[in-house]
Amino acid sequence: MVSRAGYFAFLASIPALAFGSIISDVTGVLFPNAVCAQIAGAISGASDVYYPGDPEYVKAVSHWASSSSQLSACAVVPGTAVDVGITLQILGSTNTPFAVKGGGHASNPGFSSTPGIHIWMIRFAEVTYNQASQTAVIGAGLIWDDVYAALEPYNVNVVGGRVTGVGVGGFTLGGGYSWLTNQYGLTIDTVTAFELVRPNGQVVTVTEASDPTLFFGLKGGGNNFGIVTRFTLRTFPQGQVWGGLITFVAPFIPDVAKATANFGANVVDPKASIITTYNFLLGEPGISQLLFYDGPTPPDGIFDEFLAIPYFTKDVSTRSFSSLVQSSPANATANNRAIFNTASVLSYTPELLDVVLNETIFWGTRLSLASGVFISYDVEPFLANIYTHNAQTTAFPPVRSQGLLPFNIYYAWTLDVFDDDFHQAAKASAAQVLNAALSLGQTSLVGAPIYPNYAIFDTPLEDMYGSNLPALRNLKAAVDPQNVMGLAGGFKF
Repeated sequence: MVSRAGYFAFLASIPALAFGSIISDVTGVLFPNAVCAQIAGAISGASDVYYPGDPEYVKAVSHWASSSSQLSACAVVPGTAVDVGITLQILGSTNTPFAVKGGGHASNPGFSSTPGIHIWMIRFAEVTYNQASQTAVIGAGLIWDDVYAALEPYNVNVVGGRVTGVGVGGFTLGGGYSWLTNQYGLTIDTVTAFELVRPNGQVVTVTEASDPTLFFGLKGGGNNFGIVTRFTLRTFPQGQVWGGLITFVAPFIPDVAKATANFGANVVDPKASIITTYNFLLGEPGISQLLFYDGPTPPDGIFDEFLAIPYFTKDVSTRSFSSLVQSSPANATANNRAIFNTASVLSYTPELLDVVLNETIFWGTRLSLASGVFISYDVEPFLANIYTHNAQTTAFPPVRSQGLLPFNIYYAWTLDVFDDDFHQAAKASAAQVLNAALSLGQTSLVGAPIYPNYAIFDTPLEDMYGSNLPALRNLKAAVDPQNVMGLAGGFKF
């Protein structure tokens, strides 16, 4: 390995015209600590740089899934958008790999972590409600739990995450399915402005009026166009809601499947929503059932089938929206290795739910032998018109004529030696579910886009963005000609 002294002696021998190019090409890769020091000396007192050994560093690089964490040279915690811009300029000029973490809930390895420079957005944590415009400005470093709690005193809400612990930033930039999606659309459909630090360090506010093309790209296009520090979202009236978690053991799975299929086929009340999660845990299948109604009491008939089934545990009541979100068990398997994957479907028929159960048992049995601790499949019915709430084009979904239902595969395990086994299983299982849906007559799913926030790391861009991909690539080239954001993880145009 070249010593630091030898490296700088080498630089001294290079002709002056080539010096800047070599620095740009290799400094950030070979000596990221030098880049850390450069950032620390350039940012304001509102921001900090933390190094290994500091407890704040550990917080900064840690993720919900242990397989999503890497040890970075340092962790930059910016406190202002200007400091984010300074950091980006230095990273770009030194060609330094970096990552941006909001809530840290991404399961894809390397998407929000790096051995280079880690940026943690935790200090962008304000929620400011504007009653006159019926909007809220929300910092990109928050989790949705905090947003809901901050808005509750105003009796308003935003279209955000459904389970506890999910971050605002990545969730919103990828699309955002919500308990309120049946009523108002995806989260991106309710964003009216982005505070964006462009790859050149410039801080701008992006709206439909100011830059319609970039506004389109930010709605579902991930972190390709810079770092978003704040989102402005439309707000909606919010009172108490009804719902919570019920768990069912194996003998009652057929009853839950029947109730789920009937709900998806027959319930048209946009205030009602469910997530039926097939789990394999401790050697047996079971179901975690989340129920939601946007009101203190649901009308008769909507959830009666679910409530009539003998349960193992039950936590269903009239409560605040925050309480409802926190009733989910999403954090119960935190700190394990993890991966998500997905397939889009049009409806959850009884036959397709049989396939989901078979996948749960098949992969649960096999992956338990490879340190698997939790194998789950989230069935997520929505109304067919969920994409019609927004007439504007957005990066995702590329087509709005057909509402697609997301389907989340989530595996958790403990030993890194089995990473490839779980990744391959998640891909095989998603393909099995999609093929089953096609064979059951859902033929319009051929070429249908899949949800970026659930997609596994090597999903082809065409499978998520379809006909929008050429426009998104052109936009990326225009906004980021030096490909600064290419130094970070994520799906890249």
